[in-house]
Amino acid sequence: MKVFLGCVVFIILGVVMLFNWNELGKSPQGSDLARIEESINYNSEKGMFVNLQPQIRSQDKKKSFDWQLIKDWFSPGIDRVPPAKLPELKPDLAAFVQVTDELKTIWFGHSSFLLNMNGNIILVDPVFSQAASPIKSMVKRFQKPVLALEELPAIDYILISHDHYDHLDMESIKFFADKEVKFITPLGVGSHLKKWGVDKSKITEKDWWQSADFAGVKFIATPAHHFSGRNGINANSTLWASWVIQSQSHNVYFSGDSGYGTHFKDIGEKYGPFDVAFIESGQYNEKWQDVHMLPSEGVRAFKDLQAEKYFPIHWGMFELALHTWYDPIEQLYSFSKSENFELLTPKIGQLVNMDQPESNEAWWQQSTLTANNMWQTTATVAAN
Repeated sequence: MKVFLGCVVFIILGVVMLFNWNELGKSPQGSDLARIEESINYNSEKGMFVNLQPQIRSQDKKKSFDWQLIKDWFSPGIDRVPPAKLPELKPDLAAFVQVTDELKTIWFGHSSFLLNMNGNIILVDPVFSQAASPIKSMVKRFQKPVLALEELPAIDYILISHDHYDHLDMESIKFFADKEVKFITPLGVGSHLKKWGVDKSKITEKDWWQSADFAGVKFIATPAHHFSGRNGINANSTLWASWVIQSQSHNVYFSGDSGYGTHFKDIGEKYGPFDVAFIESGQYNEKWQDVHMLPSEGVRAFKDLQAEKYFPIHWGMFELALHTWYDPIEQLYSFSKSENFELLTPKIGQLVNMDQPESNEAWWQQSTLTANNMWQTTATVAAN
């Protein structure tokens, strides 16, 4: 019965999504579509973008969803969501925006973060609304953003990896639509932005291996093994990408969402070594391993990229998989000790100076311990 009700909920949500047009964005049409069709990564016969190794997804598609997975998804699970607010810090924005040769970042949870590269302020995959979903009662944040959109410093560039709701947020984009901000996206994603009020003159779209040069910073779109879509119908009509971000002093990699593949080594050989790699490190499952890496694969990707520091993202803010909220960072922390690499583990909102990183604190272990103590105390009181 529970599985049946779950299926009914899916159908209802699907109908609601179809009529929630604004959140769905807009698929490329006209001249935008014509430009997309010229991409070597676009299959005109299928009418969609394809991965470099498309056979991986087609082989795994059969095992991606089954009745057991649906049953597990609608079960309560264990520790998928923190029982209390995660530790966070209000960042010193005056120190962050100061123009220096140092690379600085602030992580907001999941894949949203700020970069200061030689005075260029870059906001990556901003999701500041209450949920990573067009239906705000679903996929809700663990906690409110540590900074409201109005509190952010002046932004020079907004970088988008792909159009999924946990990476492309209408509310956040509309906030910046009338501001002096440049938007850099993969091919096709600009169609969503234009629907939400962003003028086309502010949007730069790139195919894999293409670059966009601005004063003081360069963005290079690089491959990822993933997919796209916001309405469940015209999947893969827009491109997904990872990004190389370069300034006069620093070289940064941002993975977006991706399964493990040979593209990491290709990127590392062509553009590495990197000062830091922001690598998706959560919301994984062996049944969708082709589009989201397991922690061990994230480590492989980090090494392929020839990066100096590993900054885990795509965890710590939304429940999008069956693992515990802390499993990604716990596994990576263990790997960093056994394989001797530098793992950055800041709290949400913490200002990190990449050139002078602080000692990394295993803060999630204390959060987990506190939660367990709370549970044990509650159980003892109930028993008495």
